[in-house]
Amino acid sequence: MATKVARTGIKREKGWLYYLDKKGHVSRAKMARGGGKPSRTKPQLVVKASVEREDGFLYFIDKQGDVARTKMARRGRPTRRKAARKKTTARRRPARKKATRKKTARKKAAPKRKATRKKAARKTAKRKTARKTTRRKTARRR
Repeated sequence: MATKVARTGIKREKGWLYYLDKKGHVSRAKMARGGGKPSRTKPQLVVKASVEREDGFLYFIDKQGDVARTKMARRGRPTRRKAARKKTTARRRPARKKATRKKTARKKAAPKRKATRKKAARKTAKRKTARKTTRRKTARRR
């Protein structure tokens, strides 16, 4: 349940976002709608309320235009979280040593094989020329 902190009675206009600024005054800013370029307008001061904030409360402007606050919904109590943090820091384990990789012996790369077709073509060409020369020699002898 929210409780009223300051009565301001602000009348809201469409397209504006009303909030409590850092100094505790009510301000408003133009809302970005439609996916276009956001307008670069400075927030406007609406009312000087000078509300002093307390931790653990959410401050907002209610439907009547007054400043109200409500307890923030938190999981667990903050004291429990702090105690849990202290326990975890105390229980930290020593850092593990980095694992070093063992170097494996690399096998030598196999020699590249030349294309066998080219060799075969060369051999057949040599055989043909050899046959021609032998035929010539035998023809001369006769």
